Amino acid sequence: MEVTIRNAPSFANLLVNLDPGDRIVAEADAMASMSSGVEMTTRWNGGVFRAIARRLFGGESIFVNEFKATQPGHIVITQPFPGDMACIELKGNTMFLQPGAYIASEPQVTLGLGWAGIRSFISGEGLFRMKVSGYGRVWFGAYGAIFTREVVGEYIVDTGHLVAYEPTIGIRVGMAGGIFSSFFGGEGLITRVNGQGKIYMQSRSFEGLAAWTNAHL
Repeated sequence: MEVTIRNAPSFANLLVNLDPGDRIVAEADAMASMSSGVEMTTRWNGGVFRAIARRLFGGESIFVNEFKATQPGHIVITQPFPGDMACIELKGNTMFLQPGAYIASEPQVTLGLGWAGIRSFISGEGLFRMKVSGYGRVWFGAYGAIFTREVVGEYIVDTGHLVAYEPTIGIRVGMAGGIFSSFFGGEGLITRVNGQGKIYMQSRSFEGLAAWTNAHL
């Protein structure tokens, strides 16, 4: 199976070339087009109760679609908003994704739900986070371009810009400065990530888009 991320970083999509027997799992409603030789089956996103929990607390769909090629073909996979996509390959390890970031994965990858904590909820990232683990490639997306950073110690990320991170990274919420600077300087709350590992960030945030749109309505 050969997967190419196209049209990044503004309107990224996945072109998946499949050989007979190849399979890929994708978020519900992510398929834009596919060859006639590709079959689609729909299943619960990790079981009934886990799927419902991911929908209620993780912002993910209850169902996922699995695509299998019966003959050489391709499928185009998209995300619901303009932005970038990235790929990580799991080798028995775990990665955390923010709600709505998951796009697709290889069948050997396990999709789960992890507790993010009250601090994550206060920062606008939700009480839960999606946990991907096992072996295989995972593709995820973000609003805006995706960029990475290796964190050693503490690093500050504005709320709404954190997309994915390794489990060795912890999250704390705080003010950008003093009370006056935080609220009148427009930054408000920030996320302090600490530990040692890689984080993925997005160059835009939905909160910023909403604020800009409301100001012009």
